[in-house]
Amino acid sequence: MFKVLRERLKQGYRTLSWPDGDPPPLPERYRGLPIIDLSKCPDGCRACVDACPTDAITFNGSLQLDLGRCLFCTDCMDACPEGAIQYSSDFRMAFAQRSDLVMDGRAVALAQALDEKSRRLFGRSLQLRQVSAGGCNACEADVNVLGTLVFDLGRFGINIVASPRHADGLIITGPVTENMKLALKKTYDATPAPKIVIAVGACAISGGPYIGHAEQHNGADSVVPVDLYIPGCPPHPLTILDGLLRLLGSIDAGRRPLAPTD
Repeated sequence: MFKVLRERLKQGYRTLSWPDGDPPPLPERYRGLPIIDLSKCPDGCRACVDACPTDAITFNGSLQLDLGRCLFCTDCMDACPEGAIQYSSDFRMAFAQRSDLVMDGRAVALAQALDEKSRRLFGRSLQLRQVSAGGCNACEADVNVLGTLVFDLGRFGINIVASPRHADGLIITGPVTENMKLALKKTYDATPAPKIVIAVGACAISGGPYIGHAEQHNGADSVVPVDLYIPGCPPHPLTILDGLLRLLGSIDAGRRPLAPTD
């Protein structure tokens, strides 16, 4: 017992102070919210469009980047001769509407909090069932890590539960393979109403690298309604946590500048 107490004193407090304090510094290689500078796009250039492996970038009069399809692989950034696409360190990427994930150079519209009635129900206690609908386990791992002492998801009243009967909603990862379609639908039906559904990762939003494959269904919203989209391949745990707290109204809905971390 004394060894445990001594080690606890030695280790100190390891849980992030965010969102009350500043977010932790992220590594230089972290790829967050893309920044598009349309003024740098040369006329007729399609280098980034041709380089994208998931057709996340389109050009119909102006450049558009669909975060729901984006793998954050930087192929577009590497292909662009003018540097019109860059990846920032901004981890805040949670959206209520599928259309809000399409970037066109304008300010992004982050998810708003649930209505007052829903916040009264879920604001202090949100129990979620995680469904891996054919995922590779990368998104699943970053959901799982939220339960560690660094992020301590439980301090916000949010927990992952083992049964949809005990859940207020679902966190879905993976492109929804044919073999998981019925299981996902049954899990959704077994979750008591009112409920919320959160799609985490490119696969769960659009099918990711498997878009158009015959054995999957291009994401969760082809099977069940989705209330929150969190893009990434996989999304950083901070991105997932930010989305959950934004949905519950525990974080400002608007885009605010990050505090300096150096």
